[in-house]
Amino acid sequence: MQTLILGGVRSGKSRLAERLAVDSGLPVSYIATARADDAEMQARIQHHQANRPSHWRTVEAPLALADALQREGSAEPRRLILVDCLTLWLTNLLLDPDPARLARERAALLTTLPQLPGELIMVSNETGLGIVPLGELTRRYCDEAGRLHQDIAASSGRVILTIAGLPHYLKGKP
Repeated sequence: MQTLILGGVRSGKSRLAERLAVDSGLPVSYIATARADDAEMQARIQHHQANRPSHWRTVEAPLALADALQREGSAEPRRLILVDCLTLWLTNLLLDPDPARLARERAALLTTLPQLPGELIMVSNETGLGIVPLGELTRRYCDEAGRLHQDIAASSGRVILTIAGLPHYLKGKP
């Protein structure tokens, strides 16, 4: 079962993903995509780390997400993989000096997802509910995130939109 959890900043999406992972009773691999490039992001990462069970395996994958998913999925099929978050991964790729890397990594991810055994939960920021950004990079980010979410939602068995800590099931059953 693949689950996509969308929501705005501080909507409770990561908390929901972590609760679902704990409730599964499976061993968990947590794939983190964030980069601690400044003090504020370091604090956010530390907050997330403090809230996670210490026995979860953590894998850092700021760019090569498909490779990390393949490694974790093949290492132990009876394992839940939690990816947090797709939009941070997307941001890292948009800022990568190789302009073609985003297309390669995105294609690799979409090819990898249907091949993964076990359970997968992916967390991402919903960016399509606000105003249209002014800058070219920000508009591209929103466009790329929207397309990525549509493709992943189409292949996921469950899609949840989290608002104010409340999950709204868009696809699949609770």
